[in-house]
Amino acid sequence: MSLDRRDALKAGAALALSSLLPACATPLRTPPTGRVVVVGAGWGGATTARYLRRWAPSVEVTVVEPARAFVSCPQSNLVLSGGRNLASLTLDYGRWAADNGIRLVRDTVRDIDPERRRVQLAGGGQLEYDRLVLSPGVDFDYAAVPGLEGEAAQARVPHAWKAGPQTAALRARLEAMPDGGVFVMTIPAAPYRCPPGPYERASLVATYLARHKPRAKLIVLDANPDIISKKGLFRAAWRELYPTLIEYRPSNAVLQVDTDRLTVRSEFEDLRADVLNVIPPQRAGDIARRAGALGEGERWARVNFIDYRAERVDGIHVIGDATLSTPAPKSGHVANQQGKVLAAALADHFAGRDPYRDPVLSNTCYSFVSNDEAFNVAAVYRVAEGGKGLRLADGSSGVSQARSSEEAALARAWATNIWSDMLG
Repeated sequence: MSLDRRDALKAGAALALSSLLPACATPLRTPPTGRVVVVGAGWGGATTARYLRRWAPSVEVTVVEPARAFVSCPQSNLVLSGGRNLASLTLDYGRWAADNGIRLVRDTVRDIDPERRRVQLAGGGQLEYDRLVLSPGVDFDYAAVPGLEGEAAQARVPHAWKAGPQTAALRARLEAMPDGGVFVMTIPAAPYRCPPGPYERASLVATYLARHKPRAKLIVLDANPDIISKKGLFRAAWRELYPTLIEYRPSNAVLQVDTDRLTVRSEFEDLRADVLNVIPPQRAGDIARRAGALGEGERWARVNFIDYRAERVDGIHVIGDATLSTPAPKSGHVANQQGKVLAAALADHFAGRDPYRDPVLSNTCYSFVSNDEAFNVAAVYRVAEGGKGLRLADGSSGVSQARSSEEAALARAWATNIWSDMLG
């Protein structure tokens, strides 16, 4: 590995690297030295593809992604409060692929044959690979929430935990809710995508209600025993900004919902809502299971964190929210970092080198509690046990002392910079 990539991994330089990259990748003019197929162009997949094309320009990179545009989950809660619109969270994949010399296939994967190293596409085509990268994000375990199994039920009660049309649908329900109505949201037991995200959502729903429907009530049913991230900061914000609006009820998992009547049965009570927002339990995107990367009964893929190769199947790497990455959270920033570590490891693989064995990951996560105030948590993680896990680097974790408008400005700048880093 060249010195610049080693130093980047040692430093965990998540965003600064973008300034070192050329404006566009050179298309392949000679036979490729390797073929990599990336399934999913989210935070991890898009980063892997972009950086691999720079660090190993002779490797052919194909990305399979059905969507025409990336829509950011981080900061999508601001759509509910009016602090952002969906257009500001959306970036086109076409220009990204062209500028970076990436072959973009707009399709989904029907099947994977690890022995033949072949991907079968839903549209009938197939792709052969030397290495396959799965960045499938999360899927939802609707079976764990009786009453939410069918598509019609899911449409009536949007989770909005994947940004896009469901975000707009939840915003529309919020706007249509009567003043004096009840908004009920539920939080699944950890682990799930973005640990502080539900508490940010509660804050920003409260922002909207306080301004537009001040007689309304927000009830939060949390399957966890307490707020699992930035607890003191969220509690202070709720107490000071929304003292009578938010009712937080921990250790109160959902048992059943009726999407026609908008009722929810939890461990301790039955509630009727004017707007019901159920965030279901989550697991690795289904393609990871179908590829053989998950064992029986497992929700997340086990990987070696030196190069993110799946423990259970050869030639396949899994990154992002789909991995069992504890203690690192399932966050966009972590997925972006993992994408760079994997891109460097794949570049080494095709050059006949061993991967760097001590990569460092950073995480930064901003949470808004109003349109104008936010706070953050940050940490650094190192590889442990020969790649079998991650550990928190000594003395590396910290949180904001208080919410502030300065943190909100930094949060918006962070988003702009990391989107450019992934999809520039």
